[in-house]
Amino acid sequence: MDSIRIMQVGIGPIGQKIVNYVHEREGLDIVAAVDPAPDKVGMDVGRLCGLDADLGVIVSSDPGSAVSAAKVDVAVLTTVSSFAACATQAAELAKLGINVVSTCEEMSYPWDTAPETAGELDEIARAHNVAILGTGVNPGFLMDFFPVALSGVCQNVTSIRVSRLQDAALRRIPFQQKIGAGLTLSEFEDKSNTGKLRHVGLTQSIQMIAAGLGWKLEKTEDILTPVIAETDITAGYVPINAGMAAGVRQIGKGWVNGTERITLDFIAAVGQPNPSDTIEIKGMPEIRSTIPGGVNGDIATCAITVNAIRSVAHAAPGLRTMIDIPAVSFFAG
Repeated sequence: MDSIRIMQVGIGPIGQKIVNYVHEREGLDIVAAVDPAPDKVGMDVGRLCGLDADLGVIVSSDPGSAVSAAKVDVAVLTTVSSFAACATQAAELAKLGINVVSTCEEMSYPWDTAPETAGELDEIARAHNVAILGTGVNPGFLMDFFPVALSGVCQNVTSIRVSRLQDAALRRIPFQQKIGAGLTLSEFEDKSNTGKLRHVGLTQSIQMIAAGLGWKLEKTEDILTPVIAETDITAGYVPINAGMAAGVRQIGKGWVNGTERITLDFIAAVGQPNPSDTIEIKGMPEIRSTIPGGVNGDIATCAITVNAIRSVAHAAPGLRTMIDIPAVSFFAG
């Protein structure tokens, strides 16, 4: 079987790790790379991503130019979290006849929050016979697709609760910054009020669960508070004094027929004790599944993005979600 030809678009920390994962996987070939940063354009993507050797793929600033130099099957898009911005980039790739897998959190399930943009992107993808998918570990798997899949053995379901507790000291620096680790409480409040400080995608996870279970949501809530350090912490990218923000807690709620049916409790903080991922399904039968230690978000985000390449290459055209594409799994080649 021919290898799937990959173009990496966006070569930040996540993009670089994905290039490494693709390089080591049989059946996948990096044939093009795109990033507008002047210090990256013109470099060999292998060297840029820390590989021991050149790949013979030079970073371009323009997807069109990169595609003209190599036939591409799937673009891996790791640029922004905003669906509005990422939809423009994905549409450009779709018009080039390229399938897209993106780590854009808001693209994981955009049908309720941005229906007009989602519909337009879906039409473009169908018109050019390609599939577009937003995925990741969260959103994209742990707090949405995974509980939907677990409900497959239930006769009925009355509620779903997912708790994700992460020690952010194990995550990359941009993630620690995104959750406000090391900020004073006033700095935390200022940034949270402007929307610059939050876990992106909690609402989309609620909406994906509801869609998967056929529940009609009346409303959603996303409540954000700081996790306050009780003692001095030195494990993160900056020292954190007692009384400062060590991270963030967000609680997402989805309401159906006047009842809270979906609850997502997300905690990411430097020094968070007893990290874990837990899914609780109330119904028949009741299910409680816990992953002690939790899933490493950076590794898992890159892994599920790479593993989704094969599914997207075989998916029906259009803007897809994790609950309507061929099952994603690790594949050896």
